[in-house]
Amino acid sequence: MEEYAAPINHLIEELAKLPGIGRKTAQRLAFHILDLKSDQVIRLAQSLVDAKKLIRFCSVCGNLTEKDPCSICNNPKRDTTTICVVEDARDVAAMERTKEFKGYYHVLHGTISPLDGIGPEDINIKGLISRLDDQIQEVILATNPTIEGEATAMYIFRMIKPMGIKVTRIAHGIPIGGDIEYADEVTLVKALEGRTQL
Repeated sequence: MEEYAAPINHLIEELAKLPGIGRKTAQRLAFHILDLKSDQVIRLAQSLVDAKKLIRFCSVCGNLTEKDPCSICNNPKRDTTTICVVEDARDVAAMERTKEFKGYYHVLHGTISPLDGIGPEDINIKGLISRLDDQIQEVILATNPTIEGEATAMYIFRMIKPMGIKVTRIAHGIPIGGDIEYADEVTLVKALEGRTQL
């Protein structure tokens, strides 16, 4: 293993702790940072500190925000009758990029995963239930099409169904540009179940 000066080794070790970053990528990033001008490094470091210090969870929906409540929850032009339930804040950003959904969101911060010791009480389901009043007409379950995502969606569905609120699930299936022959059986089943009339 190559040995570098202690500050470089420390930087590589810290970068390698980031998800999806192995030791080789951490080394490349460390040397890229060393090649930056001092003011660029200071801006990078300051942005990390600011993000950690200033970003919090919205007290209403659980999304990441600088101001509480977040800009989506604070927007009176949103559809107050619909809530879209997602796993994390990245999902909110993805949905917002479509510019199609006009309602509010609720971020769970994970999924139910008994194998990992994560139960319904460990994610933001209670917050969702507390938001459901007479004004809410539909809850859209937009968890990922994984075993954990499906289990979480079914759990939430069972909790909401007795309230008389319409519960829908986003469609899953063959992606645009995908080939049916390469799709797995579960994807094909979901595509058939989610078919729509033309």
